[in-house]
Amino acid sequence: MLVSGDTSASEQDIGLTKRLVEAGQIIGIDVLDHIIIGDNKHLSMKASGLF
Repeated sequence: MLVSGDTSASEQDIGLTKRLVEAGQIIGIDVLDHIIIGDNKHLSMKASGLF
């Protein structure tokens, strides 16, 4: 885990989240969001359209 305060989604964040969504679909679990928390801000990958 990188601790920098930056809330930008990395390629690894996006790839992992897409794999988790695919795995969840197989077993019937919805991934609602992937939230990245930084210095007094956050990024919702769902709201940003990243998955």
